[in-house]
Amino acid sequence: MSQRVLITAGANGIGLATAKAFTAVGAQVHIADIDASAVKAVTGEFENITGSVTDVSNPDAVASLFADVGKKLGGLDVLVNNAGVAGPTAPVEEYDAAAFAAVVGVNLQGTFNVTQQAIPLLKKSDAASIITMSSLAGRFGYPNRVAYSTTKWGLVGFAKTLAMELGPFGITSNTIRPGAVDGPRIMSVFEGRASVSGRSVQEEINSAMANQSVKKFINPDDIAALILFLAGPHARTISGQMFPIDADSKAAV
Repeated sequence: MSQRVLITAGANGIGLATAKAFTAVGAQVHIADIDASAVKAVTGEFENITGSVTDVSNPDAVASLFADVGKKLGGLDVLVNNAGVAGPTAPVEEYDAAAFAAVVGVNLQGTFNVTQQAIPLLKKSDAASIITMSSLAGRFGYPNRVAYSTTKWGLVGFAKTLAMELGPFGITSNTIRPGAVDGPRIMSVFEGRASVSGRSVQEEINSAMANQSVKKFINPDDIAALILFLAGPHARTISGQMFPIDADSKAAV
């Protein structure tokens, strides 16, 4: 039987790369994404990918998502918690309180909302997995990105707790902590850092690369391949772990 997979923020970037990777091995994939046009484009292109327009921070929207999951997938074997927002770039003393709450609402509360709804379905699977996207910022502190770093650290504790609670049901739970992932999102991060530091975007990129042993941005397809492994048959006793994929970085990018 093919795997039934739910991926949040699945219409772009890491989420879309992961959706494509799962469908390539015969899985049925449902994506949840707040970008309606992107959901329409992806589901129109790939017949094995269905989708819902979902704000994971909204419990009612998440309930509607799982109604769709029940109709489209009929169950669930893999949950990929990928939805997250970066928030603004500012020091703590200047950080907008509403912006902090908004980042927490998506990255932590949203992940909780989705996972809580998914657990009863995952318990019915013979080999269920939860993979949660943390970040290099969940391994190091991150100056001027306090909300993002705080939530990404929090997700590690969340996933570890899930591993302990759900292990008796055969459900694994792990986190992935990517470094600088190639694509438009990382460029916006460098632009935000440049606006605070007064340096150029290229100088910020050079500074980030100086912290990495391997001088490359991370390919989203490599992250997708790691997710497939963690959800696969050879990872059934790998749980509660944190997997950096960050070119051996020495600090958050």
